[in-house]
Amino acid sequence: MTEVLTKAIARFIRVSPRKARLVADLIRGKSVDEALSILQYSPQVAARLIEKVLRSAIANAEHNHQVRSFEGFRVGVTIDGGPTLKRIQPRAMGRAYRILHRTGHITVTLGAAGDGVERRPGGRAGSSGAKGAGRVASAAARTRSH
Repeated sequence: MTEVLTKAIARFIRVSPRKARLVADLIRGKSVDEALSILQYSPQVAARLIEKVLRSAIANAEHNHQVRSFEGFRVGVTIDGGPTLKRIQPRAMGRAYRILHRTGHITVTLGAAGDGVERRPGGRAGSSGAKGAGRVASAAARTRSH
């Protein structure tokens, strides 16, 4: 698999994983300096949180592995969902409206360049699975037969 030099994890962070993944996709696979500059100028709240975890991973590499130069390192980021805080908002005519405060776990890894740091297997992007193709083909066959 991939050899990860060091990592840092921030758990139970009050940011929606869906919103944080938008920022994480911007820096995944980039060099450490480039990732820091992207995060520094991103207006999203999640960028501040991911930047903090990235700086922690850099400090871990410096302290635990005596790394002084990050020239050959790439950044890997994964955002996982945490527990959801459920709240109730009163609405008109005695109804209740549920408010979901989502939390997330941010994991930042540093690895050597060219090893494909933190690629998650089995994603939806770009995959044309057999299930979807079968459904489309069977729907087309049903319309033709009638």
